[in-house]
Amino acid sequence: MSMGIIKASKLIYEYIRRDEEDQVEEVNRAIDGLDLDIQEGDFVAILGHNGSGKSTFAKQLNGILMPTEGTVWISGMRTDDDSHIWDIRKTAGMVFQNPDNQIIGNVVEEDVGFGPENLGVPTDEIWRRVDESLAAVGMTAYRMKSPNKLSGGQKQRVAIAGVMAMKPKCIILDEPTAMLDPNGRREVIRTVHELNKKEGITVLLITHYMEEVIEADRVIVMDSGRLVMDGTPKEIFSRVRELKGYRLDVPQVTELAYELRQQGADLPEGVLTIEELMEYLVPMLQACKDQEG
Repeated sequence: MSMGIIKASKLIYEYIRRDEEDQVEEVNRAIDGLDLDIQEGDFVAILGHNGSGKSTFAKQLNGILMPTEGTVWISGMRTDDDSHIWDIRKTAGMVFQNPDNQIIGNVVEEDVGFGPENLGVPTDEIWRRVDESLAAVGMTAYRMKSPNKLSGGQKQRVAIAGVMAMKPKCIILDEPTAMLDPNGRREVIRTVHELNKKEGITVLLITHYMEEVIEADRVIVMDSGRLVMDGTPKEIFSRVRELKGYRLDVPQVTELAYELRQQGADLPEGVLTIEELMEYLVPMLQACKDQEG
């Protein structure tokens, strides 16, 4: 099996605090021996509560932070090899929590063209990419607007279009919806799923919102800098008690099905959607009614 698009091996990252005399005061190990291999085209979600190391891991992936020990590869390039840092940043685009920090242009279309312009892409090709990227995130109608006039969800979609315009193979989203309302959150997650399906872009979504990972191909749970669970959403959400042990919630529907199951209802583990729950409950309720009748 060839190496995936993102690979980490024995990755350790330590935040080191020094005093005035440059003596080490405190060492905080944020990532502790992480091994991970993500295949091209996958939609992978990384879950973890604050302090689990998930955002530190995101920053390793485009060389914002360098490993203390171990190695990170993006498309086979080591992040600690200086000669590749721009190729890595082109391959793996980052979208951060706060869209305001990422938006630079006064007009939406300028903002989206900023990345490719910096890469030295010819002008006509830049505009082609701006058109494609805005269409891909459903923001073409807003191209001449000022970003300040947009909602949080719309700004985040413009930020995603800006990353898309650089033609990355992989897009890493670090808590991209943390500052958005529920509608904005849904908009952004739907957009990212479409990019994954239509453009075949590998997606790494870092989040602590359970609802956002239900349709991922693979869910990874981090705790204290370690990878503690790894599987499909169904497998992960079948382990409600274990998730709670890592201070994570489960989707409300999953929680309800879990409680009903505890009460003896004949339900499978890892129910993820209302539709799925109803498929099981409606026949049960019908059966109860028939018994009474």
